[in-house]
Amino acid sequence: MSVDEDEQESRGSRVGPVPQGEPEFRPYHHPAAGWGAAKSVTRFMAREGALPVDGPRAIMKMNHENTGFDCPGCAWPDDTKGLHLDICENGIKHVTWEMTRKRVGREFFAAHSVTELAGWTDYDLENEGRLTEPMVYDPASDHYVPITWKDAFELVGRTLRELDDPNRAAFYTSGRLGNEATFLYQLMARELGTNNLPDCSNMCHEASGRAMQASLGTGKGTVDLKDWESADALFIFGVNAASNAPRMLTALAEAYHRGAQIVHVNPLVEAAATRTIIPHDFKDMATFHSTRTSTLNLQPRIGGDMALIRGMAKAILEQSATDPKALDQEFIERHTAGFDAYRAVCEATSWEEIETQSGLSRDDVLKAARVYGDADRSIISWCLGLTQHEHGVDTVREIVNLLLLRGNLGREGAGPSPVRGHSNVQGNRTCGIDHRPTEAFLHRLAEVCAIDPPRAHGLDTVGAIKAMNDGDVTVFVGMGGNFALAAPDTPYTFAALEKCELTVQVSTKLNRSHIVHGRRALILPCLGRTEKDHQRKGVQSTSVEDSMSMVHLSIGMKRPASSHLLSEPAIIAGMARAALPGSATPWEWYVEDYDRIRDTMAKALDGFEDFNRRVRLPLGFRIKQPARELVFLTPSGRAEFSDAPLPDVVPEPGTLALGTMRSHDQWNTTIYSDNDRYRGIKNLRTLVFMNRADMRERGIADMSPVDITSTAKDGSHRHLNGYLAVPYDIPRGCAAGYMPEMNVLCALVDYSTQSDQPIMKHVKVTIVPAAAG
Repeated sequence: MSVDEDEQESRGSRVGPVPQGEPEFRPYHHPAAGWGAAKSVTRFMAREGALPVDGPRAIMKMNHENTGFDCPGCAWPDDTKGLHLDICENGIKHVTWEMTRKRVGREFFAAHSVTELAGWTDYDLENEGRLTEPMVYDPASDHYVPITWKDAFELVGRTLRELDDPNRAAFYTSGRLGNEATFLYQLMARELGTNNLPDCSNMCHEASGRAMQASLGTGKGTVDLKDWESADALFIFGVNAASNAPRMLTALAEAYHRGAQIVHVNPLVEAAATRTIIPHDFKDMATFHSTRTSTLNLQPRIGGDMALIRGMAKAILEQSATDPKALDQEFIERHTAGFDAYRAVCEATSWEEIETQSGLSRDDVLKAARVYGDADRSIISWCLGLTQHEHGVDTVREIVNLLLLRGNLGREGAGPSPVRGHSNVQGNRTCGIDHRPTEAFLHRLAEVCAIDPPRAHGLDTVGAIKAMNDGDVTVFVGMGGNFALAAPDTPYTFAALEKCELTVQVSTKLNRSHIVHGRRALILPCLGRTEKDHQRKGVQSTSVEDSMSMVHLSIGMKRPASSHLLSEPAIIAGMARAALPGSATPWEWYVEDYDRIRDTMAKALDGFEDFNRRVRLPLGFRIKQPARELVFLTPSGRAEFSDAPLPDVVPEPGTLALGTMRSHDQWNTTIYSDNDRYRGIKNLRTLVFMNRADMRERGIADMSPVDITSTAKDGSHRHLNGYLAVPYDIPRGCAAGYMPEMNVLCALVDYSTQSDQPIMKHVKVTIVPAAAG
């Protein structure tokens, strides 16, 4: 594939593919999933050449208990009742994208310099296909050239050995990494002497973990899929389920059929909050019969969720003055601490403040409160719409407060349920990817693995980017993902990576993180989730943990894309042995048989006892959850109410609060097309969704170009020019657009002081008609 200068320029200005037609916006009024999803999947598989064999085989193997591979997409739990088509549109696309027959080998890199590739779109980079052999950057020719695995490991090992301080290295983790590789990865870093283990959770659900740890003594939700099947009310906050966790649609449809109340809370009314046709329900597909997925939709302003939840709690507390059943007083007295302070802060919060900060009327808040008060068992679920804010921790703690008022914890059909957006991102944290490890974890790791791990906290994602820019971190290892595009403040992140002495990317496909690299750079290609992992003791399986703490096995079905690919555990072991030549850790022995890794994990990790036997049970096993049993590992030994004041989230005059999000035809930083079917968008990603009244106020016409300027906490500005303004059903004072394009607007200093997460969902912007010329 060759390009002329004009085409390079057009590609270099965008993330997705070059549009095949004029931009279009037509509001979508059809059900989520159903025939729209089936048609989209068929077209996609045909385009990728997967229809004859690979696609159907993958569909029949994906998410099958103990015999198939786990979908590398979202972390929604697998069906518990033996469903044979526990799949979704985006999961099939994700797997098909991985199984492509296209290849990126030495001939490709010989034909294209890194400077040339920098002008390609990110879609074009990934669309070239699977990486086939290890490559090293040659600065003299500006090309990647082949390198043997032995020499690649020696380059990594020598660079790490020569560091004057192990904290000059950072080891990033994407959520795709399996549990066994995760355990080896953190073991390598800690044996080297650093806790610099930034991961994608630092940008997504860090607030959830910190909030629940403080409130309940656990960083995870307490419910499982069976609880979703028996709840009387489901509250879904800040989740675009139809795109980001599509298999949730099945749970929502089933809940509606049994008469449960379903409340969606989101500034945008997404497709999942309307109606759906579940593709594996053949009768509904044949008759085009859709099922509602909500009984109430509320659209707070961006950042206004905490005020809504506070209002619901205030209403419940006011009701308790005359209704003794409004509160679960026995639960509060036996299992909680801090109730009186929380009652006082609710009483002191006026309805006027709740309405102003939520952007909702008192009547709307009371509607939600009545649903909650009338339900015997309620689940509250949330995603990044709640966490990527300055006050994300306080908001999640407010969810727990509301649940505690009515004893919605420790019983069937009730509890908190965060939606993790990437397969095994929760398993990463469980198995040791944590830049702030507890002393108990480190003590047990030291005892079992005979190492002396460092005790000082390491760097998270924001801290690692700053340290690279400051020259304090000079080696960056990326275990999966596309760090360069996923992180905030894109130019600053690019500059940080380019200042490194060595960048190492363990990947399946070419992406921006290979093009934006350090003085020396390695591309280490690994097996995909769909591929067979052959080791000395036979074909290996890996384990993953879903969003609800279920751990199960995943085993690939396909021949690897290249005979030169290594598994992630093998790559980690190779780097570890080269960096730690005298290590007593049996790296090579571990890789021969992953059961050996699991045996060590069973001793080192709480909840993984008897790992090898239990993970082979039907559906695997659920990690024990003390808070589910009303055992709270908090300082008081009780569930802790919090009493934070409401944050001021009302935009200043002339400004808007902008939230970044995925399109439908996208998975994290991977873009499949320039379409966003559920939002009615075609051939367009460089857009901003706005309230029509906000557009009129600024003299902005429908689909006209605008210039967007963000203002950071430190007063600095960032710009995107020529984006098209799309009128949309979104509250006044709010705007939205796609990541990763809009990550440039989020300054690195714009991170939450509560969670250290980048504030991707509440960027302060001004939007004006595009300047002439």
